[in-house]
Amino acid sequence: MPRAGLTRKIVVEQAALFADEHGYEQLTLAALAKRAGVALPSLYKHVAGLDALKAELGLLATRELAEVMSKAAVGRARGDALRTVAVAYRAYVLEHPGRYAASVRAVGPEDALADERQAAAAEAVDVIFAVLDGYGIAGDEVVDAARAVRSALHGFAVIESAGGFGIPREIDRSFSAMVDGLDRALRSWTPSAERASSPATDTSEA
Repeated sequence: MPRAGLTRKIVVEQAALFADEHGYEQLTLAALAKRAGVALPSLYKHVAGLDALKAELGLLATRELAEVMSKAAVGRARGDALRTVAVAYRAYVLEHPGRYAASVRAVGPEDALADERQAAAAEAVDVIFAVLDGYGIAGDEVVDAARAVRSALHGFAVIESAGGFGIPREIDRSFSAMVDGLDRALRSWTPSAERASSPATDTSEA
């Protein structure tokens, strides 16, 4: 990265590449300055500090993820939409594990770029909500279902990215089985009011 061409956009892009290559937790301004071939003070002309840089990185990743999910969902519904969005989500995490890690934490009002990050997060969530609408899931239930889908996709992709699947079985098959299971669960999603009114199973000894 040429020193004369240093801009905030380039700094964030280089931070994203560094995070993907070395890990989000390894990202520091000193490491980024070394990668850029500039003195550390030069970075402060473009970012206020590490927290501000990580907020920028989270915004970039959330926007990217929302875009790939949105493109995957176009013209599809229910199980077809779920599968294409799931595949796109997994592919993004595997390709960009470092920057993805910056996008996971919920945005608080005190965060830098809070409004922009919340808007980007809403775009990503809206894709999942649209998929769930195809299953007829609405109201408060859509939040529960969206969290279930997100948790499954996030957990699988992050574990895979970290090399955490050691059992000798094809990972793609396991992923497909998980998504098929999500599809079945969403097709028979039971509203929380019905779950609450169902008699509890007696597990006491007879």
